[in-house]
Amino acid sequence: MAADPLSRVFSALADPTRRDMVARLAAADATVNELAEPYDVTVQAVSKHLKVLEDAGLVSRTREAQRRPVHLEAEVFDLMTKWIERYRREAEERYRRLDDVLRTMPDDVEPMPPSPRQEGESRDHHERP
Repeated sequence: MAADPLSRVFSALADPTRRDMVARLAAADATVNELAEPYDVTVQAVSKHLKVLEDAGLVSRTREAQRRPVHLEAEVFDLMTKWIERYRREAEERYRRLDDVLRTMPDDVEPMPPSPRQEGESRDHHERP
């Protein structure tokens, strides 16, 4: 079963070499040889990384005369951004509600010591009192 597009993108970006390639391609298109230059790996290894990025829809290869530049497909980042933004908004809303609750609490209340039951719960669950 094929993974969904978002899973393929996150999986492709899980590798630091591929993330670095994406960062470099964000600045400018590059050939496989140009992408391979800073790494101590073979051009074939870089091609395998590019294949993963290509399968995830993050890059495409074109032909310009004798060159075959690799191009970053920035639209794919919209998919990631929408997913991240959804959960960022939910987290912000939870923090906003917590802030509201904390604002309603008096500042001069002494914290209550934990009850004996709470202290027992904090012990390792294998220990018996």
